[in-house]
Amino acid sequence: MQPTIRPAEQFDVRRGNLSVALRRLREAGPRSRARLAEETGLTKATVSVLVADLVQRGLLREVGPPENRGSGRPAVDYELHDRVYGIGAEVSVDYLSVTVLDLRGEVRARKRVGYDVPRAEREATLDALSQLVRETTSEVPGRPAGLTLAAPGNVNPGTGRVDYAPLIGWYDAPVAAPLADRLVDQLGDAALRVEVENDVKLAAIAEHALGAAAGTADLAYLSGEMGVGAGVIAAGRLVRGTRGHAGEIGHLPLNPAPAPCACGRTGCWETMVGLGALLSLAADPDDPVHDPQRDLEERLAVIVQRARAGDRRTLSTLEQVATGLGLGASVLINMMNPAVLVLGGYFAVLGDYLLDGVRREIADRVVAADADGCRVELSRLGFDAAALGGAYAALDRVFTDPTVVPI
Repeated sequence: MQPTIRPAEQFDVRRGNLSVALRRLREAGPRSRARLAEETGLTKATVSVLVADLVQRGLLREVGPPENRGSGRPAVDYELHDRVYGIGAEVSVDYLSVTVLDLRGEVRARKRVGYDVPRAEREATLDALSQLVRETTSEVPGRPAGLTLAAPGNVNPGTGRVDYAPLIGWYDAPVAAPLADRLVDQLGDAALRVEVENDVKLAAIAEHALGAAAGTADLAYLSGEMGVGAGVIAAGRLVRGTRGHAGEIGHLPLNPAPAPCACGRTGCWETMVGLGALLSLAADPDDPVHDPQRDLEERLAVIVQRARAGDRRTLSTLEQVATGLGLGASVLINMMNPAVLVLGGYFAVLGDYLLDGVRREIADRVVAADADGCRVELSRLGFDAAALGGAYAALDRVFTDPTVVPI
């Protein structure tokens, strides 16, 4: 006698099968029901029911037969719909940004505005961010699956709080719930689901899913902004650590000079290679590159122009930063042995002037020959990487459990 399957168990099986079908279509592109059944190992009857369910939820749509397939009724292919999207938002030291990504992996909208977060009250920052979310999503048809907020420092995703972010002055700060409250009615009658995660971890997720090294099982991402952090993907999974704080490589005591760090300590690596260190070395305090109201890419473009013009101070600064960056990067490679090290944030923007020096330092300091098989690449995702990773994370909830999107 077969054991009775309870309704809850039946629902779990169905939910799992919906996830299998939806993920397969993300990985492989449009498929007919017959082909989907063949590739997933599910029966044709089961796949027909699953596809009908996913269509009703607005997650799939028919794309029709790609060509005439001869006699008989041609098979209909199904693809991911673009009407459900994820929202990624980022609070950085001197800007706020929002990115909207649909199920097909296409960016539907993005906005970034200069904003002096450390000088603003947290409530004012959340007000400005919620307004930016509304502006960015206002012309995107469909419905949001959720929002993931990227924030610097130690973040607790379980509580929706930023525990420790000295660069922006947030400590034990609730952010997910207050932001969700500001976005009530974003889904119509329901509040938007909001979660929070460390910015560099989300950028690493974006690189692993959508970047130049997409799909690499062992990947390390180094972010260069005011702070410096690492996001590590090992065997295809994000490394979080016991309390979710893994990756704070910027606070390794690598600087022989007792330079003060925002964390309250001295000699942290980010005092050598963080954006603040770069700008302080490259320009006097009254120089426009220090103005947080100007877009960061504009300020970095000034640095690039000066380097191209052969400005000695700029070129000397870039050489010094490249050496310091290679020092910390070699520590990361020796510890984690990634297949790829991706340089993001301002490291990527100035990569043409940093990459050779970084690679030389790595070659000198990594114990194993040939950088232990690790290649160094520049990110192509720009300063939107964290917000993009946040949008991807918001959508991953749908791919894990498609029933979170109602029929």
